[in-house]
Amino acid sequence: MARYELRIKKSVAKDLGPLPKKDVQSIVEAINGLGDNPRPPQSMKLSGAEKYRLRCGSYRVLYEIYDNVLIVCVVKVGHRKDVYR
Repeated sequence: MARYELRIKKSVAKDLGPLPKKDVQSIVEAINGLGDNPRPPQSMKLSGAEKYRLRCGSYRVLYEIYDNVLIVCVVKVGHRKDVYR
């Protein structure tokens, strides 16, 4: 299987800023893993949108997959209580 290119929106850096460093490290590791496997077992497709979510403790990573060009675009990172708004 080919490796997917990771694209991360600029707003994701702002989302990661106020989070604790240990959580940021685990989130970054999870995002890097999406390049090898964009649909890991703990990911789930969101209903109503062509996005997927990845659980990282209390935080969620929302991303889109473009299979025809092998790109994973990370759209948003946030706490589970308000990331879907």
